[in-house]
Amino acid sequence: MLNGRDEAKLAQAADALRQLGLTVHSCPFDVTDAAAAEATVARIEAEIGAIDILVNNAGITRRGAFHELAAADWQAVISTNVDSLFFVGQAVAKRMVPRGAGRIINICSVMSELGRPGTTAYTASKGAVKMLTKGMAIDLGPHGITVNGIGPGYFKTELTQKLVDDPAFSAWLINRTPSRRWGDVADLAPAAVFLASDAGRFVNGHILYVDGGVTASL
Repeated sequence: MLNGRDEAKLAQAADALRQLGLTVHSCPFDVTDAAAAEATVARIEAEIGAIDILVNNAGITRRGAFHELAAADWQAVISTNVDSLFFVGQAVAKRMVPRGAGRIINICSVMSELGRPGTTAYTASKGAVKMLTKGMAIDLGPHGITVNGIGPGYFKTELTQKLVDDPAFSAWLINRTPSRRWGDVADLAPAAVFLASDAGRFVNGHILYVDGGVTASL
């Protein structure tokens, strides 16, 4: 089940997965809308089936020095990166609790631990996601539900392509990373599979950093 606000991009992603032989449903709605999250989760459970695994991965950033950051940019980041996890996570968890089972995976960041200039809003939001993950795990653990986070480092994606193509930044990052390279998206998927599977059944409230060692070094 895929979610997104852009129906065209959502349809494209679903088609790509179907070509791999997967059964895919899509549900376009705004995860920052509490009412929409509740209504859509209810419809999914009623019409398609129980949500056993939830991955909360919606996220944006707005750059700017703290003293210059617009209030609207701050609100946009907090709404997308934090509020959405609460709204969707709660809607799903309410239905997992009676079943006594479930896996919730929240996407954190190395910036759940570290900051960089011009990233105040993003760093604050990802720090909040880390602690929200722990709070969710504490309350939901007694009901057979695990809640964990994945903290990606710097990965080559469409959103980071400008940084990848910046020789100075790329050289700085590679030298800063003990594994001496950018992350590939393929490096990230196994962490989600582990946390969603029985292999991770006794891992709860943990943030798994997939960062090539960035958070381990100065």
